[in-house]
Amino acid sequence: MSSIRGAVGRVNIWDGAIRTGKTIASLLAFLIFVAVAPHGGQLVVIARTRDSAYRNVFAPLMESSLFGPISKLVSYTYGAPTARILGRVVYVIGASDAKAEKVLRGLTVAGAYVDEITVIPEEFFTQLLGRMSVVGARLFGTTNPDSPAHWFKVRFLDRVRELDGWNHFHFKLAGADHLDPAYIAQISAEFTGLWYKRFILGEWVAAEGAVFDMWDPDVHTIPWDELPEMRELISVSLDYGTTNATAALILGVSAEIDHLGRPTPRLFFVDEYRHDSKVAQQKLTDAELGREFVRWLNDRHLPASTSSMLIPRFTIVDPSAASFKVELRKTHGIASTDADNDVLYGIRLMASLLASGVLLVARPTAAHPDRGCPGFIQEAPGYSWDPKATEKGEDKPLKIADHSLDGGRYGVATTENIWRRYIKLAA
Repeated sequence: MSSIRGAVGRVNIWDGAIRTGKTIASLLAFLIFVAVAPHGGQLVVIARTRDSAYRNVFAPLMESSLFGPISKLVSYTYGAPTARILGRVVYVIGASDAKAEKVLRGLTVAGAYVDEITVIPEEFFTQLLGRMSVVGARLFGTTNPDSPAHWFKVRFLDRVRELDGWNHFHFKLAGADHLDPAYIAQISAEFTGLWYKRFILGEWVAAEGAVFDMWDPDVHTIPWDELPEMRELISVSLDYGTTNATAALILGVSAEIDHLGRPTPRLFFVDEYRHDSKVAQQKLTDAELGREFVRWLNDRHLPASTSSMLIPRFTIVDPSAASFKVELRKTHGIASTDADNDVLYGIRLMASLLASGVLLVARPTAAHPDRGCPGFIQEAPGYSWDPKATEKGEDKPLKIADHSLDGGRYGVATTENIWRRYIKLAA
């Protein structure tokens, strides 16, 4: 409650461990502000994407168990550019890359709520502060910890006492008395290594060592022959290479149920296409690669004992592969979606899924040596953070032997709004 009462500055920031109440506190403070917000400027809600704005901001605001009767005064349609809060129009802006900064040009901001500031581009945040020219304008923002050299920490949090009108509220999981100890243990198990230090301990620490330090082939792989029944195959996602390997992975969500008949879905990478020109000693043209890929795509990807003839709902392709997307569309009639290529965000999603045991990878078997995802399984243990990038305060993996991992990451990140309907993870 102290952070809500204290959020009266020009900029008010909540950071720290997940599930500590910082989001609800910040949202309540924002609601109180909206009720008396100055006119003469716009109110904005900013998140990495409108999907995440809906999930992290508007879904809680419209939940009556959290905000009681006030929840009925908040309305937002999934993916829409505007919402209404307490009778005021609120613009909803996705800021997933530096180009988003242009959206703010010409906008006068009377109030802003920013979800997960550390995933917002620095140029965008700087532009936003400059647009808050209305007298009495305020910004309310949340973030989980990141690198200690992240621009937001260095430029702002480390200098918060020097910045007039800035308030900073830090939350620790250890002090979250409202949470059941069993639940704390559960969400703590969803993260390991870097993510545990940041999201559970609330520490701003640098990335080092293995990216997927929780990876265990005995835990995270399953024989292809033993794949469970699938509810659907959500996507096939492809990382395109010419001199490097091209890899595509199919992501499915299972139709599993527990002994009480309750749904217990998990995500599975069920099958993989891979062409490595260095191994095959043969480079393929887009036309040749397209024929091979489509031939594989039209094959069976699940054991005969399951819904073996399911086909992926979406085809997701590396956004840099413009020529290959044209080949798929013109020659094979396959419309593709550009992959979400926010590397760090996608890695974080995959790490959370792996650590919580709800993402498994099919491995080849003696009976079916050409099925499963051997490329992903081979690459996962050696995937490491780039120490030179870490020295600069950046979280970047080494670009070595990562083609199947990139293909898998595209699928997980781009279809998040679909699998989140089945799979629950700490945000």
